[in-house]
Amino acid sequence: MFGDKLAVKVGQLAADTEFILSEGGGFFLNGTWGWPSISAADLPSGGPAYPLATPGVRVAVTPNDNFQLLVGVYNGDPAPPCASDDPQVCNNDGLDFELDDPPLLMVEGAYKYNQDRLAGTVKVGGWNHFGTFENQRFGVGGNLIAVTGLPGKPIDNDYGIYGIIDQLIWRVPGSEDPKGVAVFARVIGAPQDQNLIDFYADGGFTFSGMIKSRPDDSFAIGFAYTGISNTVSGFDIDSGLPVARNYEALLEICYTMQLTSGWTIQPDFQYIWQPGGNVPDENGRVVE
Repeated sequence: MFGDKLAVKVGQLAADTEFILSEGGGFFLNGTWGWPSISAADLPSGGPAYPLATPGVRVAVTPNDNFQLLVGVYNGDPAPPCASDDPQVCNNDGLDFELDDPPLLMVEGAYKYNQDRLAGTVKVGGWNHFGTFENQRFGVGGNLIAVTGLPGKPIDNDYGIYGIIDQLIWRVPGSEDPKGVAVFARVIGAPQDQNLIDFYADGGFTFSGMIKSRPDDSFAIGFAYTGISNTVSGFDIDSGLPVARNYEALLEICYTMQLTSGWTIQPDFQYIWQPGGNVPDENGRVVE
């Protein structure tokens, strides 16, 4: 509407197709480069993200080629309650049209600059879930959950704040599309009391169009860090676990080769430090 300055979507929507996205993250295969682990872990049932969408409304305001504002309101839980902890079991066909959960609000502003030279994009955004969450360490009476066994103390609302940058630092001479060497980074934070993950960061380098005879090939290397909240680590210590959860880290390296139009092959290497965030196996040893 209004000469493409206003666009509205209404229906069964997934927020991960438009929010918290870095262009550099699109080169990789691991899911965290899209909908990051912090939002997937902290929001109920993983939030409105693939493969589960929720009823919602998304408004995009684009006054010019440099600025854009996205605002989305979604049903806050894409899966109904059930006996399983897996939301894909609770909503096994992905078609549940949940309307009665507290809403999730997402807001993101983007600014693009130097698009005809060393193109860059900066995004700032955040979310607020209007539901009720539980403290991960202290119960309803203010005592340790590990001691009393009581449910966590209720906390109204949960939120996250993030910043993203994509920056081309060298451009292939004469390229119409912004190809060359680029850097990207995302930083996301959330409250520690009611969340498993309170800090997330990723970033890396991408190389596209570097080989003259293969202008559509690309190479990328990225690192992602998922930080377990101190409240959760404290709960593990209170419970006498042999290790306390603290972080998980990922290194990914990939090369995407275009064989022909519409066909690519992508060798990919991934190494994960402390899968699960420093958890013990059945023998009490840390899973590495």
